[in-house]
Amino acid sequence: MSQIEVVAIVKVKAGKEAEAAEAMKACVAPSRAESTNHAYTPHRDLDAPDTMIFIERWDSREALQAHMETPHFKKMAAVLEPLLAAPLAVHILQPL
Repeated sequence: MSQIEVVAIVKVKAGKEAEAAEAMKACVAPSRAESTNHAYTPHRDLDAPDTMIFIERWDSREALQAHMETPHFKKMAAVLEPLLAAPLAVHILQPL
C-alpha cells in the first residue's frame, strides 16, 4: 500500500491556544520516532489563531491506526479533548 498523508484540523477554545500547542508539540518527537512515520508537523493558522493543523505522512492507514494507539498520542488526545471548540476534522489523503 502506498503512503498516506493526513491533515488534522484542531479548533480550540479561545484562550486555550498555548495549552493546545504545547500538547501538540510534545507529541512530535515520539511520533517522528515511529518507524512508519515520514512527517509529523503541527502548524498554527496565521489567519485563525484558534485553528491548528497537523500535516502527517504515514506508511498506511494501519500505521496511522497504530500511531493512534501509542501512549504519546493518547496523552495528547486526553489533554486536547477538553480544549476543543469543535470535533477534530481528520482528512486521510492519497495523491492522485
